[in-house]
Amino acid sequence: MASRSQPTRARSPEAKRAREAAILAAATRLATANGIRSVTLTDIAAEVGMHKSAMLRYFETREEIFLRLAGAGWVEWSQAVREQLAGISPGADDEDSAHAANSADREPRLHAAAGLLAESLVGRPLFCDLLAHTPMTLERNVSLESVRSFKLIAIAEVAAVGEALRRVAALSPAQAGDVVATATAMAGALWQMAAPGTELRRLYESDPDLAHAVVDVAPRLTGILSALLRGYSAESAAE
Repeated sequence: MASRSQPTRARSPEAKRAREAAILAAATRLATANGIRSVTLTDIAAEVGMHKSAMLRYFETREEIFLRLAGAGWVEWSQAVREQLAGISPGADDEDSAHAANSADREPRLHAAAGLLAESLVGRPLFCDLLAHTPMTLERNVSLESVRSFKLIAIAEVAAVGEALRRVAALSPAQAGDVVATATAMAGALWQMAAPGTELRRLYESDPDLAHAVVDVAPRLTGILSALLRGYSAESAAE
């Protein structure tokens, strides 16, 4: 019988998928607890009970592991936020949605959409961490095919969320895509600035001179997205 640290090599496609899932789950646990930046390939191998060299049969680099998690994060977030947006959507076709977006309840609906986008992201701290690291490191040490696969997923989910957003606000496809891109990019950046659970955060909170550095991500992001949605909506109404 193989020991925990020396599992047998996965032979069948099913066994290979199960081993990959175990590696991704181990990386998720470590990154959730300690942040992506601190997790090494050796850490993941130890968590899943494999030698590092054996794990390289399934993923070439740590960046490939986290890029796969980022793709899964996009799909999960997109599905959830689209369901939530449907709750504040007029539920009509594009023409009716545009009319509703210019009606008396436009402002509260736009603010609700902004808050929903912000809260849905802040409620997924690992996804926020992945969003920050994807352009900086995760796309840099992987194969071009891995980058292509990830990009196709992200592009498709941006478009899907954008389409759901257009049922709430009178936006063009390009504007809706820009709102989603802004939401996810700012969520990653603001999450890093917030430095939750770190010595930096405790320093910011304990020193009055650094009070400006304390970032409360959800309300900050909600304000940014509200302003963007109002501006785009007013622009569309004026056309």
